Parts: sequence; C-alpha cells; structure tokens
Amino acid sequence: MKNIAKWLIWASLGLSLSLSGLVSAAETTTNTTTSQFNPNPFQALILGMVQGLTEFLPISSSAHLKVVPVVLGWGDPGVTFTAVIQLGSIGAVLWYFWGDISSLTVGIIKAFKSSNYQAQEFKIGLGIAVGTLPIVFFGLLLKAFEPVWYDTTLRSMTAIAIASIFMSGLLALAEYLGKQQRNFDNLTTKDGVLMGLAQSLALIPGVSRSGSTITAGLFINLERATAARFSFLLGIPSITLAGLVELKDVFKTGINGDEVVSLIAGIVSAAIFSYLAIAWLIEYLKKQNTWVFVWYRLIFGMMILGGVFFGKISN
Repeated sequence: MKNIAKWLIWASLGLSLSLSGLVSAAETTTNTTTSQFNPNPFQALILGMVQGLTEFLPISSSAHLKVVPVVLGWGDPGVTFTAVIQLGSIGAVLWYFWGDISSLTVGIIKAFKSSNYQAQEFKIGLGIAVGTLPIVFFGLLLKAFEPVWYDTTLRSMTAIAIASIFMSGLLALAEYLGKQQRNFDNLTTKDGVLMGLAQSLALIPGVSRSGSTITAGLFINLERATAARFSFLLGIPSITLAGLVELKDVFKTGINGDEVVSLIAGIVSAAIFSYLAIAWLIEYLKKQNTWVFVWYRLIFGMMILGGVFFGKISN
C-alpha cells in the first residue's frame, strides 16, 4: 500500500502541475479579469470566517478565499491577504493541540539528551521537520521565479475547479483503498516524509493542504482522525512561514491604518472559526468517513467550471 501511496503522490503532483497547460488554453477564450481589492473590516471578518472554516477541512481554503469574494462581487483579496490571515489558523492549531505540541517538544528534548533516536516523539518531530521541506522548497521556487504565472494561471478559476475535481477523485480512492489501521502512536518519520510530499501539492490552489495530507494519510493506512491530527501538526511550520513571509512584505511595502484593522479582523476571525473547524473535524472523523468532502469537492469544482463556461464567473 505504501508503494501505491508513493506512486499516487508523485502522479498527482505531475497531473496537478499539468493543469497550467489546460488553464492557459482556457484563458485564450476569455478576456475577463478579476480585480484585486483591499478588504474593509467587515469583509475581512467574512473572509476570516471562510479561511477558518475551510483551512482544516479537506476542501481548500485558498480556493474558497478566491471564489467566495469573487462570487460576492468584491474581487480577489490576493495572495498576501490570504496568506497573512492564515496566521489566525495557526493560532487555533497551537491552542487546540498545545498538549500534543508540549509532549512532543519535551519528548524530543529528552531523546536528544539520551541519544534515543528511536523514541516516538523524536520520529514524529523529525517527520514534521523533513515533511515541511518540500513545500518550503517549491514555494520559494514559485515566489522567486514564477510569481506572475502563479497568480494568473494556477490561481485562475479554471485551475481551482480542475484541481478540486481531481482531488475529490483521489480522496475517494484513498477512502476506498485505505485500511485505517494505524493510530497516532504508530506514526513514523517516513509517514511525515510521504505526507510532506503530498502537502507540497497545496501550493496549487484548489488542492487543499489538509486535503492532500489527509488523503496521503489514508493511503498509508492511518486512521482518519489520526491522519487529520497529524496533518494539522504538519501544517504548523509551513503555514506559519508562508504567513510571516507575506506579513514581512506587507510592512515592507507599507500599510495604512485601515488595512491594519482589516488584517487584525481577518486574523482574529480566522482563529475563532479555525478552532471550531478543528474540533468538529477531529470528532467527525472518529465516527464518519470522508465521502461528504469527496462529493462537496466534486460539486464545488463542477459549479466553478459551469460558472466560467457560461460567463457567470470571471476566470
């Protein structure tokens, strides 16, 4: 099963990246553009709620933060605002999983002192550290060399729709093939590496960071709640780094008082709704499967494609 998981992760990476070709073709048939806007405090509260409710559900927060304001007629809040308010989601993870994080930290320190590198806490910590490297590497490449291509092509509505549909199929396959036999105490460093590779797919809006990692977790036979729990812990470094990098750029380019208020409103709103989403999803996956998210992602993607095709949504 792990060989299947590896193959599917790499196959999904290649297929998802090839979306850019399909999107480029679609863009030749439409001249509509979506303007970028600076959210006011009320809009920031709504977008923070969207961020919080979708960051940890396997349905893609970046997709919803692009689609929802466009459908409401506001425009595109842009990559910077989207990344910065994710810091609120990180606050919620730290709040909810503080016990786990404290235990892992203490265990890692003890493992170092005693040179006990087989300790479970050390394996999990190393898995999180190594698993963070792929998304950091590819994220820096995109930011350094292809920021315009990323914003105009990978963040287009067509790309988001296709990625959502593709990931719904991959999650369905994982749900069907995964045996859900392993709990949090059975995690290994290798699990962190495999889920970290899957996490790098989340650089493509519509894929979903939690969606890709939970899907990978199911493929390697983790219990659903364990896959979600580890997915959230694995996301702490990458989401924090992305938010801090964009926050640095915000202050570097300058920001006025109204924009500060909006950012704070978005971050606080994201923190509150992220906490609620985390608590709900962990309990839900202890008893239920992920098919509701499979169908949601499929319908979500098809509705976006339909809206673009009929000219109701700007690509």
